[in-house]
Amino acid sequence: MEFNSEEKDAIVQKIRHYFEQELHQEIGQFDALFLLDFFAEKIGPYFYNKGLQDAQTVMVTKMADIDDALYELEKPVE
Repeated sequence: MEFNSEEKDAIVQKIRHYFEQELHQEIGQFDALFLLDFFAEKIGPYFYNKGLQDAQTVMVTKMADIDDALYELEKPVE
């Protein structure tokens, strides 16, 4: 999982803020970036795969809706 520099900066700031607010600990920029890289490599694939599964579910549902709509357009034949 790759992030551009702007995304990394934003995520690192969120990590640092979380540590300060929730854990009452300061974490440096480098440590937060290291933590981000760890989560992206080791845990990110779980989130990525779940996102793909959710997208697939949406597509299957929409395709069923399209199939139903096409069926409704069929004209009776003699």
